[in-house]
Amino acid sequence: MHQIEAAKNKTAWVILALAVGGFAIGVTEFATMSVLPLFAQGLGISAPVAGHVISAYALGVVVGAPALAVLGARLDRRDLLIALMALFVVGNTLSALAPSYHWMLLFRFISGLPHGAYFGVAALVATSLVPANRRTAVVGRVFLGLTFATIVGVPFANWLGHALGWRWSFGFAALMGAVTMTCVRLWAPSTPPAADASPLRELNALKRTQVWYTLGIGAIGFGGLFAVYTYLANVLTSVTHASVGASSLVLSVFGIGMTIGNVVVPMFADRAVMRTAGLLLVWSALTLLAFPLAAPNIWTISADVFLIGVGGSLGTVLQIRLMDVAEDAQSLAAALNHSAFNTANALGPFLGGLAIAGGFGWTSPGWVGALLAVAGLGIWAMAGVAQRNADRKAALLERRSA
Repeated sequence: MHQIEAAKNKTAWVILALAVGGFAIGVTEFATMSVLPLFAQGLGISAPVAGHVISAYALGVVVGAPALAVLGARLDRRDLLIALMALFVVGNTLSALAPSYHWMLLFRFISGLPHGAYFGVAALVATSLVPANRRTAVVGRVFLGLTFATIVGVPFANWLGHALGWRWSFGFAALMGAVTMTCVRLWAPSTPPAADASPLRELNALKRTQVWYTLGIGAIGFGGLFAVYTYLANVLTSVTHASVGASSLVLSVFGIGMTIGNVVVPMFADRAVMRTAGLLLVWSALTLLAFPLAAPNIWTISADVFLIGVGGSLGTVLQIRLMDVAEDAQSLAAALNHSAFNTANALGPFLGGLAIAGGFGWTSPGWVGALLAVAGLGIWAMAGVAQRNADRKAALLERRSA
């Protein structure tokens, strides 16, 4: 009994170490959106142009996740996590010192490079510590670091940006990255790669149709959340007419929604991963559709932002789906989940910015987001049809060979 309790405690410390990295990443990803009006003014650019800085980070994730996961296939996973977080610290420190808009684009791109690979490797380390029926729950706990960042880290970084200047927000993210390196070194186990691990084996994931369908669901269907969140600070100021303090509270409400989603949804996802993903896409479409109607009032927008945040648990669900369909190419598949979601992070703000620039108003990203969620639902349906066809063919071949 004592040994079982000791093993549980050790696992808890490992999950905490991994979640601290999620917290650091959540701060830099979401705080950048919340301080967008501040650094837009500081760098002398408009809010829609500042949205390109968000897209630059997302592009870094899209590029870095597969590249670093493949290149790190032969490394001990603990050492890889530390190296990834070191790159994260460098990127955010440079972002805090950016002298101009174009330098900021480059530094945010660098900051995004380790994001996806870190979460992918962290998910693999976490799931290796628990039975198969607890995989989604443990990945959800790692993701709680990211969601906790939206409750505490982002509002703090937002306050820091207003109190001391937007550069301090990125400095705070860099500091949390350094804390993560220490925690991972102290608590995470050394995890050598498999004897046959190689970049080529990881690339095999790209040959599987269901991998691409799952990535498509995330890349398109999740774009609405980012479309709304990127311009939420502007909506709260220009449409809701909320104070700085009230705006920070609404940002926290979004994080609470994501946290509750990542605690509750995994209870169902291990039983029916794809069905849960489909229901979350429907949820997102409806809550995003309500956003323009809820925006004028502080109470209704708070409620809707909470519900939109709950839909963020789609990331945890699709993480497990990718690991299921990737077979022996686990590292790349796990990392690609974050490439998909940061494709959404680039696509959502870009389309939302176009709608705003086109004169449709600050709340128009809600309509854009609902359409993206519906498009993601269409890809989800295609994946289901393809899976059923593949299962029928496999069953037919089995009967013929029997």
